[in-house]
Amino acid sequence: MVNVKHNIPKLYIIKIAKWFMLFMPFMIPFYQDNGLDLAQISLLKAIYSISIVVLEIPSGYLADILGRKKTLLIGSLLGFFGFATYSFSYGFVGFLIAEMILGFGQSLISGADSAMLYDTLDDLKRKDEYVKYEGRVISIGNISEMAAGLIGGLLVTISLRVPYIAQTAVAFIAIPASLTLIEPKRNAKVVKMGFSHILNIVKYSLVENKNLRWNILHSSIIGACSLSMATLVVQPFLKEINLPLTYFGVVWVVLNFIVGAIAFYAYKIERQLKKVKSLILISAIMPLGYIFLSQIFSYWGLIILIVFYISRGFATPVLKDYINQLTDSNVRATVLSVRNFVIRIFFAIIGPFIGWYTDLFSLQGAVFITGLVFLLFAGISLVMQLRIIKSKS
Repeated sequence: MVNVKHNIPKLYIIKIAKWFMLFMPFMIPFYQDNGLDLAQISLLKAIYSISIVVLEIPSGYLADILGRKKTLLIGSLLGFFGFATYSFSYGFVGFLIAEMILGFGQSLISGADSAMLYDTLDDLKRKDEYVKYEGRVISIGNISEMAAGLIGGLLVTISLRVPYIAQTAVAFIAIPASLTLIEPKRNAKVVKMGFSHILNIVKYSLVENKNLRWNILHSSIIGACSLSMATLVVQPFLKEINLPLTYFGVVWVVLNFIVGAIAFYAYKIERQLKKVKSLILISAIMPLGYIFLSQIFSYWGLIILIVFYISRGFATPVLKDYINQLTDSNVRATVLSVRNFVIRIFFAIIGPFIGWYTDLFSLQGAVFITGLVFLLFAGISLVMQLRIIKSKS
């Protein structure tokens, strides 16, 4: 138990390596500097999501079978090689290869990291503190992203490529952190590895267990809503309102500070609001953020982004905890990977639409339609969850 508790700071290091993204505030200008339009950029990110989808659920299952430590180590290695590939690529094909490597690496880490955290706390008889620690992990990730925005702003004055080169060194630090993790005890033995068992877990998660199904779908819709805003909307919006490139990093720092600060206290906020109010607020604020932003394409739109990012910081740890509460330890990584799988499916569909509609018509129109889509799906999944909660009261 003494050794297991040291997993938590090591998971923090892995999170830092994953989210200390020096390139992120300048990603779209970098692509455009290398000859890509927004449609190609959106396609690139959709392929990245598909790369994650291909291994998402099998990787979660591997984490349950082979152990969280081995899976996190392989994912960390792929992250390092992915950014190394980016550093020496100058066009769509090279970026595509890098994105696929990074996608495979991301799929191995997602689910396994949260499962490692939950099971570590379970070993320490502190699993009721999961939201608190998941919030801290998210907070650390966003503080890392905030610091990276400042440093990246300095590096980009040299070249738009330098942040990617430096990112390769940052990605490396996850490797020794993963190597020194201690595998937590399991609450139950997993049955013999097999594709049929993976399908059984997916069937149980999305078909047989109605409560778990709607928790996963709702969390996935909100996750895709959050990912689409951060990846494909914020930077084009900043460019649309003619914000100088040097201030992109500043905005990125502020937004990620907000996410980190809210995530840190998410467990306290959720205790005050309770589940029903939390679900309603998350379901309304994030999709409506798109719709309101589409109507305010000026510096005033930054206020909408701030409100959106407040909700984003609250949503992630809370919605993950709702899923963990319904999941057994021996299949936790697989179930969390099902959630991430659905997020990436949504993103792989909506991402290319945003790029296509923006290039053909306007970013404002793309943001408005995307908001309506997320509002519809979030509303449906919210109603289904509220029905389940009501039936149990």
